[in-house]
Amino acid sequence: MKGTIVNAAAVLAGSGVGLALKRGIPEKYQNTIMHGMALAVGVIGLQMAFKTENILIVILGLAIGAVFGEALNIDKGLVNMGEWLSLKLGSSNKADQSSIGHGFVTASLVYCIGAMSVVGAIQDGLSGDTSTLYAKSLLDGITAIVFTSSMGIGVMFSSISVLIYQGLITLLAGFFSAVLSDSVIKEMTATGGILIVGVSILMLELKNIKLANLLPAIPAAAVIAYLWPAM
Repeated sequence: MKGTIVNAAAVLAGSGVGLALKRGIPEKYQNTIMHGMALAVGVIGLQMAFKTENILIVILGLAIGAVFGEALNIDKGLVNMGEWLSLKLGSSNKADQSSIGHGFVTASLVYCIGAMSVVGAIQDGLSGDTSTLYAKSLLDGITAIVFTSSMGIGVMFSSISVLIYQGLITLLAGFFSAVLSDSVIKEMTATGGILIVGVSILMLELKNIKLANLLPAIPAAAVIAYLWPAM
């Protein structure tokens, strides 16, 4: 799990630098930086979404994921977590609570969804090859600086998501390597890309979306893609 630990540490370090920068950036600049990041995140999401080879899998995954997400009310859980973290950090401000949860979800999606996360974690678990995750660590660390300078401390907590998500894949690498074929990873990535486009919409404050309630769409798309040849 060395690659995943380095990746999580890179996010933490980048977030620390971003927090230091945020304190010295006037609010009007922070807002413009946020809008720029939102547009960049939207492009990242679109690039990922276009990797699909079967849009029906993505659509079905989103529909099924939405049902499970609403039943579990994941969005509410993340809001509660944001409130808890904010209180622990000494703030009772509702805007701060929302910002923490928003930064956490945004960064977690960007860092955990994609081929580098899955393939890199599998390589680390099977052969100890950490090269992919080290490259990802560099990218994530730089991105964390920018994200945290505009979205705040919530981004820092996404390092926990990286540690749990990639760490689990690394520990179960033998199983995942057999199940997560290239086609399955592509549909997971494409579905996650659509969610990242949703993140962009939230960052631009164009529409209030319960994005967290769509997170089950990613494993749903993976299962559908795996079973699709037999249908």
